[in-house]
Amino acid sequence: MLAELAGALITGATRLMTGVQGRWLGCAPSESQRLYFANHASHLDFVLVWSVLPPRMRRRVRPVAADDYWNRGRMRKFLIHQVFRGVLIARGKVEREHNPLTAMCAALDEGDSLLLFPEGTRGTGGAVQPFKSGVFQLALAYGELELVPVWIDNAHRVMPKGTLLPLPLLCSVAFGAPMKLGENEGKMEFLERLRRALVELGDA
Repeated sequence: MLAELAGALITGATRLMTGVQGRWLGCAPSESQRLYFANHASHLDFVLVWSVLPPRMRRRVRPVAADDYWNRGRMRKFLIHQVFRGVLIARGKVEREHNPLTAMCAALDEGDSLLLFPEGTRGTGGAVQPFKSGVFQLALAYGELELVPVWIDNAHRVMPKGTLLPLPLLCSVAFGAPMKLGENEGKMEFLERLRRALVELGDA
């Protein structure tokens, strides 16, 4: 009950402050399992996406987030675990015992969807950086999984790097057409195709 109340308050405050609207350009909202992949410019990014999802989808679309940021302090822990049901991963060198794919695969195996930021780190609102290989590994392991590009507009101005509180500026979130790994498609080719689709969605 407390988590649901907190989620409603966060959604309302986010919409009030940013006027964020969801634009479903290439697909309709669906409770089907998907991997949403988005550009990353702010700690507010997944909150913006979460706020424009239909209420019935929010508990099943789980953001992939940095363990070292969100697992500090009682409030952050409550938000990421109880409200957003985040999938926390360790940043830095990938090791067998701390492979970030393990947690993501576990969430997918439970039937949940993921919200992933394949650049791996926050940008500055400029060019979309090359994608890390994790999204390719997930597409390879879950061949029927739809990958939906998500463009978050203006988040880098609402909450730039180094700031603690968001600024009241307008944002939007656009959802593109679902994609899948092509037959015999190589890793670099696939990652660049996803990156281009995201950039084109931002220009739409």
